[in-house]
Amino acid sequence: MIRLIIAEDVPMLRGALVALMELEQDLSVVAEVGNGNDILPTALEHRPDIAVIDIDLPGTDGLTAAAKLRSCLPSCRVLIITSLGNPAALRRALAAQVDGYVLKDALPSELAQAIRKVAAGQRVIDPQLALMAWDGPAQQLTPREVDVLRLAAAGEDVRVIAKELHLSIGTVRNYLTTIVHKLGARNRVDAVRIARDNGVI
Repeated sequence: MIRLIIAEDVPMLRGALVALMELEQDLSVVAEVGNGNDILPTALEHRPDIAVIDIDLPGTDGLTAAAKLRSCLPSCRVLIITSLGNPAALRRALAAQVDGYVLKDALPSELAQAIRKVAAGQRVIDPQLALMAWDGPAQQLTPREVDVLRLAAAGEDVRVIAKELHLSIGTVRNYLTTIVHKLGARNRVDAVRIARDNGVI
């Protein structure tokens, strides 16, 4: 029997995941949590084989929780689930050495199969995202987006960036939102970090 902990902050989705996985004869959900801060203590208490973790959780985010699990409970493998079809987020997950990365729109049977593969020591990555991940962040951002991010990284506020690049304030805000999404970042500060780590700025 493969013992699971499921970490998902949306109660209805978490309940559905628990119910669907419990239908599988070889899977057993031993715990469920809705906040990233609860993952490690709950896992240490229940000692699951696999932690199925949403990448975007309140409290500790999914990837940080995965890293803590790897350090404190190495016997527990990690499968990240996400609604972000974003190659940059996948690269962050791979850097965190997760064992699997699956989109939330996968079929329940596909998720169950991914769990079994991870339990068997295999690494499971959504194939579409794996192909997209070959393109680095530099290829994802347009030259104008790089300009905006470079100024933001220098500490300039939206008004200064708009004046410097001869753009409206609203356009600059739109660029920053797009940049955060493209890089799979949590916010502007995280986007700057990812861009710097990958030599984009």
